[in-house]
Amino acid sequence: MGSEFIIMPLFIAAIFGIFYLYFSTRNKERLALIEKGADASIFMRGKQTTAPIWKVLILNLALLLMGIGIGIFVASSLETFTTLDSDAIYPACIFLMAGLGLFIGFNMTKNLDK
Repeated sequence: MGSEFIIMPLFIAAIFGIFYLYFSTRNKERLALIEKGADASIFMRGKQTTAPIWKVLILNLALLLMGIGIGIFVASSLETFTTLDSDAIYPACIFLMAGLGLFIGFNMTKNLDK
């Protein structure tokens, strides 16, 4: 009954620890580079020519949903025209087509950066 009082603080402490380690390590690396005389322009992110994150998310989400829809359609067609077990066809086709959609989205995202 009292386990939620133990789990939540541990969960919050773990998240805080991850962020603390990330930012403190990044700060130490930057200070070390500045002490060695490295150029400060390596810390600027605004001059990179990459696709905006919202375009990548929308592209991958659209292709994922299209893959799921195609997977349901293919599974329905296979169930209608074959004697395969419908309990195995639907998850297999949905996951196969969703994975294929994400793979195509990954390749299209690489082309967005060019």
